[in-house]
Amino acid sequence: MATRTGAFPVQKTDQEWRETLTPEQYYVLRQHGTERPGTCALLHEKRAGTFSCAGCGQPLFVAERKFESGTGWPSFFAPLEGAIDTSEDDSHFMRRTEVHCSRCGGHLGHVFPDGPPPTGQRYCINGVALTFSPHEE
Repeated sequence: MATRTGAFPVQKTDQEWRETLTPEQYYVLRQHGTERPGTCALLHEKRAGTFSCAGCGQPLFVAERKFESGTGWPSFFAPLEGAIDTSEDDSHFMRRTEVHCSRCGGHLGHVFPDGPPPTGQRYCINGVALTFSPHEE
């Protein structure tokens, strides 16, 4: 995981983000919000494919790394190489590691050290921050 220092490659004004994203996507990706658990259709997505950033389209995770965590949010044990950056999040009276898209800086969710092998990591991601493209069989 990398911690970002400096500007992200994709830059937009606040107005451009508001025009590009749905209100819920804007709340999560640009205002560091969290969707209600269990509300995203991607939580139950089981087809082979790629999960990308809803803000800029960068591929972030592949379905082969998704697992059922029981938390109500899509969970993955590893991102694609270079797809994410992290930062420390001290909100809500706790310290967590926040996960961002490395291309646009959009807030995706958090990573926790309680995931399955082989990484032991659980990337708990807001489904509204993602798009899904199935792989052709």
